[in-house]
Amino acid sequence: MKIPSVSIKNLLEAGVHLGHKTFRWNPKMNKFIFGSKKSIHIIDLVQTLELINVALQKIHECISSGGKILFVSTKKQAAGSVANLAKETSQFYVNHRWLGGMLTNWKTISNSIKKYKNLTSDLKKENTGFTKKEILKMGIQRDKLERSLGGISEMKKIPDMIFIIDTNIEDLAVKESIKLNIPIVAILDTNSDPVGIDYPIPGNDDARRAINLYCDLIKETIIDAQSNISKAAIQENKDENQFRTEKDPKEKKIQAVDKTVNKEKITPKKKEKIKVVKKISKSIISKVKSLTAKKAK
Repeated sequence: MKIPSVSIKNLLEAGVHLGHKTFRWNPKMNKFIFGSKKSIHIIDLVQTLELINVALQKIHECISSGGKILFVSTKKQAAGSVANLAKETSQFYVNHRWLGGMLTNWKTISNSIKKYKNLTSDLKKENTGFTKKEILKMGIQRDKLERSLGGISEMKKIPDMIFIIDTNIEDLAVKESIKLNIPIVAILDTNSDPVGIDYPIPGNDDARRAINLYCDLIKETIIDAQSNISKAAIQENKDENQFRTEKDPKEKKIQAVDKTVNKEKITPKKKEKIKVVKKISKSIISKVKSLTAKKAK
């Protein structure tokens, strides 16, 4: 396991320590707040550093065990970064709008995904058989579904972990994940609610530099975990090949023994046949002699 190293200096440069104004805070976040300056809360970066490492370890474990992560953030600052992160690491994302029941009502959502895939395949064909007006309507419908479901179109089942930036905006995603017991990794600002979050990361959830830092750290962690999976798969293949090569000489010996047994079975039959032929030939010769003796008399 190789987790990317982060220092407090990196966090300070990205502006992770900057919270919201003191009158816009959530008292439940008090344990993560270091103090305030110019009516702005300052987040305790020592705790942030420890909790980032814990969250990255859990993400690494999830990916190395073959799990999938869903990245969620519909705010403008994070939408692009989340989409790029998910595409580069072959994960899933929601960056436009969280539809109610996206996890709890998966059957209905999967039907909508099928509809979206059918529309895209129909619009790709040259001879669709539809009028221009129908094609325009289908295109608008496809675009609408793509914004909401494009990031989860290849998701076959509920994800093994969910990563959220700004739990206040994504409160529906948090509630659904808690209901389905999906582990949550979330960036918590001073106005967020830490209740129900399995792996909280106290930090700024508005600054682009801070969001890019979180995404880069997670990207490095996932890529390392995926490389470990591929190495493990290669090792398994090697072990299988070695096992087969060890088996082959034994199989050859068994085949050789079988051949000798078959030969032994065949040879006595041949000998018996030869003996029968000899007896028949002797009887024929004796009959011929007796006939010649009678004629001579």
